[in-house]
Amino acid sequence: MSTAPRSRPSSLAIAGWLVAAAFGIALAAWVVLNAGTIWNSFFPPQAKSVEGQEIRNLYDIVFIFAVVIFAVVEGLIIWSVIRYRRKPGDDELPPQTHGNNLAEITWTLIPTVIVLFLFVVSWQTLNSVEAVSPDPGLKVRAVAGQFQWSFDYLPTDATGDTKALFTVTAPVGPDGGLVLPAGQVTHLYLKSPDVIHAFYVPQFLFKRDVVPGLTNQFDLDIPASDAGQTYRGQCAELCGVGHRIMLFEVHALAQADFKAWMDKQIAAANATPPPAPSGAAAGPSIPLVAQNVKFDQSTLTVPATGFTIHYDNKDAGTPHDFVILDNAGSKVYGSPVVTGPKGADFPVPAIAAGTYKFECSIHPTLMFGTLTVQ
Repeated sequence: MSTAPRSRPSSLAIAGWLVAAAFGIALAAWVVLNAGTIWNSFFPPQAKSVEGQEIRNLYDIVFIFAVVIFAVVEGLIIWSVIRYRRKPGDDELPPQTHGNNLAEITWTLIPTVIVLFLFVVSWQTLNSVEAVSPDPGLKVRAVAGQFQWSFDYLPTDATGDTKALFTVTAPVGPDGGLVLPAGQVTHLYLKSPDVIHAFYVPQFLFKRDVVPGLTNQFDLDIPASDAGQTYRGQCAELCGVGHRIMLFEVHALAQADFKAWMDKQIAAANATPPPAPSGAAAGPSIPLVAQNVKFDQSTLTVPATGFTIHYDNKDAGTPHDFVILDNAGSKVYGSPVVTGPKGADFPVPAIAAGTYKFECSIHPTLMFGTLTVQ
């Protein structure tokens, strides 16, 4: 008895199988090598505040419920597809079940219990995060204006409108940002002079709107073990054309280091300002306008004998300054900070002829130009 020869797969089919196998092996290797990253992508960042840890704990509880529900539902679907799949010869519908009181009670009762449980733990977490200490160690007013953050440090008995002991106007950098003591409760007031902004630090797992005419407030407690860390914050509410530059840093210091830093800031704020220069600077008055977080001129030509910058900051609530840098990046001249809308005259003494860079040191990536001294 002869048998028909078995057909061999085509070269194209073999190539397709090899490509599919290689892709499967590469995908499996990538999953194994990046298993930790993939797993962590399901979770928010590790919380870096006591309040953020409460939120992270709630997230973990909800995530566990979601995984279990997903596994049970998908498992039942797959089991049903396999168990009740149509087989050869199955030409009639199997017996149909209409109504099952036990099943209906079960799938109604279990979700109800889960929702009630999640409501209770969410309510407890909300109360914990919203709790305000009657005696915080520090009070700070964060002011969000288009398009700049500044931080007013207040007396311990202050309210949201109390005059500041001193103000940090630079939102980033080693001498700027929100400097806080680790291991101590800080009470923050949020104020806006213009539009709605939002205070958001991803590693605190917390966002709070900054609303004009309304002072939102909350407590923030960074663990003492995180002293020395710096966190990135931002405005998380679209607030205008300069929204993208509304960044700030949070510097967590050990309590002793924070006390030394705060004493230094208070002393500087209370120090007698240097006397004004005698007479106006020689030379012409050079107009320069700061508006929409940019200068109206990118090139200036001035005499080497001295000149005066007639500075007009038209950005309401936003601080700017005027700094001249040489080719090595060293500061040749720096003006006081002017918070708009406000104008000021900055007398600049004689400078050697050459080419320099001028900028706003608070927004150096957006506000800069070339200064030619002749």
